[in-house]
Amino acid sequence: MSKIFERFVRPLLFRFPAESAHELGIKALEAGLARRFVGRAADLDFGPLRRFGLDFPNPIGVAAGFDKNCVVADELSSLGFGFVEVGTVTFHPQPGNEKPRLFRLPKDKALLNRLGFNNDGAEAVARRLKTLERRCVIGVNIGRNKDVANDEAVENYLAAFDILKPLADYVTINVSSPNTPNLRDLQHGENLEELLIAIQTRNREADPKPLLVKIAPDLTEAEIEQIVDTCARTGIDGIIATNTTTSRDGLTTANVSSLGAGGISGRPLTHRSTEVIRLVYRFSQGKLPIVGVGGIFTADDAFDKIAAGASLLQSYTGFVYGGPTFASDINLGLRSILTERGFKTLDEAVGSAA
Repeated sequence: MSKIFERFVRPLLFRFPAESAHELGIKALEAGLARRFVGRAADLDFGPLRRFGLDFPNPIGVAAGFDKNCVVADELSSLGFGFVEVGTVTFHPQPGNEKPRLFRLPKDKALLNRLGFNNDGAEAVARRLKTLERRCVIGVNIGRNKDVANDEAVENYLAAFDILKPLADYVTINVSSPNTPNLRDLQHGENLEELLIAIQTRNREADPKPLLVKIAPDLTEAEIEQIVDTCARTGIDGIIATNTTTSRDGLTTANVSSLGAGGISGRPLTHRSTEVIRLVYRFSQGKLPIVGVGGIFTADDAFDKIAAGASLLQSYTGFVYGGPTFASDINLGLRSILTERGFKTLDEAVGSAA
């Protein structure tokens, strides 16, 4: 199936504008077409994968941004993903930035996006969450509405959180998208601490859920250390490393600057996201679970992030380029690598190269 996708399906999809092809893919998943050809991945023994109080069937998840509105979460599980993070969801629905806003960079195995949290809003996504079969762990990624200033961000996040928290297995606080003006300022200092304290306080009022924070790759070592310290002091359960990068270093695609602003995901992010994982693992002394995301295309990429300190993984761009067998291929390959290197469980490999 992977060869068929690579030789026939992907070239056909890549003839369409990137966002149109994505919408076609979502429709195909809704119709159950991919499941007919792929089915569930074979059960693989990674050992117990208990992370922030939740049990995961395997370590490979779908990153936020793919299923923004929670319309194909069950179908994604059928492709072999162990968890799906829907969103980013904002309190109010919003259309996002003007099109075109999603671009492929095939020479770099990358995507450039400036989607801008286009989503149906918390109420609509909550209705869909209620109807899920729950074939895997479901996380919900929340963000700030574009028309809300940072000094009003706390209440905006809380409004979305209150609606979505009861229906999520875990909640991710997105403060790192480059496509919402000034959002990344919320990663720093008192801004981050105020936001996390407010959400954590609300979270602990009843039936608390695991809280994660998604950070940018474009941070200094000192900034990463400060974020880890803030997360530890506010009782955050994990860090997702990383979001997209605004850097254009090393890109081989001609005239990429003509495409305009946006975040880069995929292969150009591979090494930087792994380095951020390594730093988070070091600064937290391995005590803070890390979800590694950014440039995972092969099982070797996945293992490198596990060895750097990630205890779970997510993909978006690798899935777009790899097709419907992506999760199964990565899981099978990762299990083989663990065996070859003498690790009986995935936990034994976490941080082994950090």
